[in-house]
Amino acid sequence: MNKKQIKLVVSDLHLGIGRTLENGQLNSLEEFYFDEKFSEFLHYYTTGKFADHEVELIFNGDILNFLQIDYHGHYLTVITEPICMDILKRIVAGHPVFFKAVKDFAAKPGNSITYVVGNHDQAMLWPATRAYLNEVTGVTIRFKNLVYFFEGVHIEHGHMHEAANRLDPRKFFLKKNLAEPILNLPFGSHFFVEFVLKVKFRYPHVDKIRPFNRMIHWALVNETKFTLVNIVSLLIYFLKSIFTNDPRRMFPFASIVRVLLESAVFPDLSESARRVLQDERVHTVCFGHSHVYQYRQFSENREYFNTGTWTDLTSLDIASLGKITKLIYVVFEYPEDDGRPRGRLKEWHGYHRIEEDVAIA
Repeated sequence: MNKKQIKLVVSDLHLGIGRTLENGQLNSLEEFYFDEKFSEFLHYYTTGKFADHEVELIFNGDILNFLQIDYHGHYLTVITEPICMDILKRIVAGHPVFFKAVKDFAAKPGNSITYVVGNHDQAMLWPATRAYLNEVTGVTIRFKNLVYFFEGVHIEHGHMHEAANRLDPRKFFLKKNLAEPILNLPFGSHFFVEFVLKVKFRYPHVDKIRPFNRMIHWALVNETKFTLVNIVSLLIYFLKSIFTNDPRRMFPFASIVRVLLESAVFPDLSESARRVLQDERVHTVCFGHSHVYQYRQFSENREYFNTGTWTDLTSLDIASLGKITKLIYVVFEYPEDDGRPRGRLKEWHGYHRIEEDVAIA
């Protein structure tokens, strides 16, 4: 008799170096506050009615937030393998509960972990970072550079369907005329580190507000000078990007135009999912990246899931005004009467607790 199996898909956890810095101050750039809840999540799916299941945990990109972590006080876009190793070790040190839970999960016979690389954790393309994460978790993780496909299910982070964050699949690293290889970061990563981070130091949640156009309207009225200065700085940034001649970052004019035309803080990837589903071998698509959980059924046997994010969002829509925190994931199960895996979009609430710390950054 075959053992029962399930697959759990999570994305966009954005682990930083922890809620507290070495000097004791709160880390305003930390976005993941749910270590205990994630530990409970893995415990739930390895005990009780799932005790006899083989469980595969699928990390679908942007699990680790390398772009938002400094290296000796500097936020870099010229990123080598040793720099990534330094940052990864600090992330692991900052989230001991999370990584212990993952290690305990992986220790159970039959369980496995698959890691699909996203745009914020592009550093997991390096051999050294992969080896270190294997060491931390005590298991050989199955790493996927772009896509994980199994039994008609297509899983990828989603950044390859957006001009700003699309990687060059033929050139993950830059080596020519450089002292040592560096990550070939997409335009969106350069923009995030060189422009967005400067705004986030004053408004840490600026990239977590939706709809973005309403946030701009609010900012123009309430923070007029600051907003206008940054709009001018944004225009200057794009002009400089067009005319920059640097082997560490080269973006043709045409690619900058595509970025401007496609730009969206919360991109809707449903049309991209529809295109993937045109492949007759695919019946289910699962993305992350957009930070907006979603489910669409394109036909009787064609489904799209987006796992959203495990970070806080702020909505300016009247219908959902305020902070939104939903720990969304997808479960793929195998019904006894049908060999095809069936997905379900779910929200993790965690075990009941009387009190817990309030996450303030």
